[in-house]
Amino acid sequence: MTTLGFVCVQNAGRSQMSAAFAERERARRGLEDEVELVTGGTDPADAVHPEVVEAMQELGIDLSDRTPRAVTDDELAACDVVATMGCSTLSLSADTEVRDWALPDPHGQDIERVREIRDEIEGLVADLFDEVETGLATGR
Repeated sequence: MTTLGFVCVQNAGRSQMSAAFAERERARRGLEDEVELVTGGTDPADAVHPEVVEAMQELGIDLSDRTPRAVTDDELAACDVVATMGCSTLSLSADTEVRDWALPDPHGQDIERVREIRDEIEGLVADLFDEVETGLATGR
């Protein structure tokens, strides 16, 4: 099992979009039994940002029922790769690869800017799944 984590401070924007795209990629590629997903924040918000819900809805992905949650150190330590969104101070063991995607925060941005961030996240998640799929195929 490969475990991927998507983390930001509030778990209300970038990490929620990342996790949703990861769920979609996992299903599209038939990797439900091989890839586990974790998402959360270090200081979760009360709700997913409305502009993020709107931008994802444009792609047919409904985040309106999602609730930001705290992520634990143990959850992150169990991940093979943790993608942070440009706001992390995580220090995990050498067994966990941390990638900082350095994405701007969509909160409070106009919808055009949120769409740009969303589309960048979609590409990053697809690229990550390309790597995971290759790794699973080669036994890495």
